[in-house]
Amino acid sequence: MNKKKQVAKYVIADLLAAVLAWSLFFLYRKSVYDPEIQVNLGKVYADANYYVGVTIIPLFWLTLYAMAGTYRRIYRKSRLKELGQTLIITIIGIVIIFFALILDDIIISYKTYYHSLIVLFVLHFGFTYILRLIIASHTAYKIHHKIIGFNTLIIGSNGNAVKVYTDIENQEKHSGNKFIGFINVEPYKDYKIGEFLPHLGSLSDLKSIVQEYEVEEVIIAIERSEHKTIEMIITQLQELNVIIKIIPDMQDFLLGTVKVQSIFHTPLIQISPDLMPPWQQSIKRAMDVVLSLIAMIILIPFYVFTAIGVKLSSKGPIIYSQERIGLHGKPFRMHKFRSMYSDAEKGVPMLSSKADPRITPFGRFMRKVRLDEIPQFYSVLIGDMSLVGPRPERQYYIDQIVQRAPQYMLLQKVKPGITSWGQVKFGYAENVDEMIERLKYDILYIENMSIAMDIKIMIYTVLIVVTGRGK
Repeated sequence: MNKKKQVAKYVIADLLAAVLAWSLFFLYRKSVYDPEIQVNLGKVYADANYYVGVTIIPLFWLTLYAMAGTYRRIYRKSRLKELGQTLIITIIGIVIIFFALILDDIIISYKTYYHSLIVLFVLHFGFTYILRLIIASHTAYKIHHKIIGFNTLIIGSNGNAVKVYTDIENQEKHSGNKFIGFINVEPYKDYKIGEFLPHLGSLSDLKSIVQEYEVEEVIIAIERSEHKTIEMIITQLQELNVIIKIIPDMQDFLLGTVKVQSIFHTPLIQISPDLMPPWQQSIKRAMDVVLSLIAMIILIPFYVFTAIGVKLSSKGPIIYSQERIGLHGKPFRMHKFRSMYSDAEKGVPMLSSKADPRITPFGRFMRKVRLDEIPQFYSVLIGDMSLVGPRPERQYYIDQIVQRAPQYMLLQKVKPGITSWGQVKFGYAENVDEMIERLKYDILYIENMSIAMDIKIMIYTVLIVVTGRGK
């Protein structure tokens, strides 16, 4: 599958739809206050505003679509879902265009405003969805007829694996799963699924197999006796950019956790790698950039005050930089105002505690009101961190945590943050035990990520700083 080519199809279709819609709308607006324009179309094309609009407006729509995640997972589009998304984005875009461009246009009557709004909506939505429907229908045809497919790996080797494989292969309309093989969880003398698929390895080979075969989808079809490994399997898969599906039992049906995309497809529990809707991810990043810029400007007096305080409190550099582990396990340099005496940590890394003698008196004050953290707004601005996210740790401690709590690796699915649910609820951790205790709050955050959640955490962080309740 050529994803770039498929994205290009949608981009060209959306550009064409936007150009057609705006051209016809511009003609309509001109004819409203100048009926003679219908017999002299040259006046339309002589107007410089037409060319400005036909250039800027399509780019505006592409930006809006990209922010909404329209061009992500381009082969997995539901035509019905596409209808709803196109409708909502069109309404939002039309309202923005109306207030930005049309509201100050020539006024005949307010009735013409409403007519203009409706005409622009019908034209843009109509052209956009019709072209998208053609592309999506053509793609669906290829998927249902096994012309294109998604590399799929089965985790499991016996009865459940065989059942899910045969169910999917015998579906009335194919779901696009292109099975490349299976891996076993427990070693058995014979693997029933081996009659249908090649054996690629065991659970320890999962990551390398997903990368080598460019796996897009993993179906967990383990036996009931192997359920003790489910947490470890999902933890490993969450590090990878794959869609996870699990065969449900009756309890899952009763709890309503089974969501199906089509009435013809095998019902499975789906775990998407996207923790937030794409449009919320775009807003989260925009908030990071805007709020960190505002914070860096407003906090200039605090930067100066803190820098002077650090310099006067003890010898050494004002800023302390340390390597931490960020998104997808990539290291980055995190910066803080130095709150300890110089060379306080030599040899084996050490966590700080309440009565830590390495912390300077001014450093203790800084930590109480979180002034030591404010240089991290720069890390947020350049994209290494986010305003809200699990606190980043050093690899030395991550290695210790993972041995006891492998689910810690789930935190690397998101950017680390200046503040977090764990930081608000628990504060600084003084040892590995406390790190693990704080972990549950950070996992809860990941499972409930939203813009509203980020705003709540930021508000509580400000309250903690203002009241000096920081741990």
